[in-house]
Amino acid sequence: MPEDPMLAPVLVDHDPGWRARGFALTAELQATLAPLALHVEHIGSTSIPGMAAKPIFDLQISVQDLQEAERAFDPPLAERGFRRSVHRYDHVPAGCDDDPELWTKRLWSRRGHPGPDVNLHVRRLGSPNERLALLFRDWFRAHPEAVPAYARFKSVLAGTVGDIDTYADVKDPVVDLVIAVAEPWATTTSWTPHFETG
Repeated sequence: MPEDPMLAPVLVDHDPGWRARGFALTAELQATLAPLALHVEHIGSTSIPGMAAKPIFDLQISVQDLQEAERAFDPPLAERGFRRSVHRYDHVPAGCDDDPELWTKRLWSRRGHPGPDVNLHVRRLGSPNERLALLFRDWFRAHPEAVPAYARFKSVLAGTVGDIDTYADVKDPVVDLVIAVAEPWATTTSWTPHFETG
């Protein structure tokens, strides 16, 4: 089942095994959901070495058409313990005047299954929210010196707030600050969203 928004977030220390499990999950979903799943990526805190995280894998699938993906993905994902959420929009970063429709997605979650707990974000290929997830991951991977401070912030926040929704609401502006720093880095390094292959 999806996380209960009323439950307090629980963070754990980084597990070095998360990377291999993330690759296994992405490979399984790529094989199951191809050809509509153009890319399947391990994103979020569990994909960043050394980062404390909720022990829930965030994965991103890039697709051309969200409605087509929703119809096609529902049955095979349900067989694997996933439930589709009513949540269809990502947070638009502060100072960004994009139409919120550019930040749409589909979200499936899996909890209490024999396999790992997962949040599966399905986003349009080339959309700003697809790009942001990859930039966030890659900036932290390129700047391991920033990982302890962000991990500490998340740990303090998790111990302070009483529910998942408040945790996310407070964390979003901090993610905005990370992206504000990451964008010049992306320009300087000619970074483009790259997709892992294993």
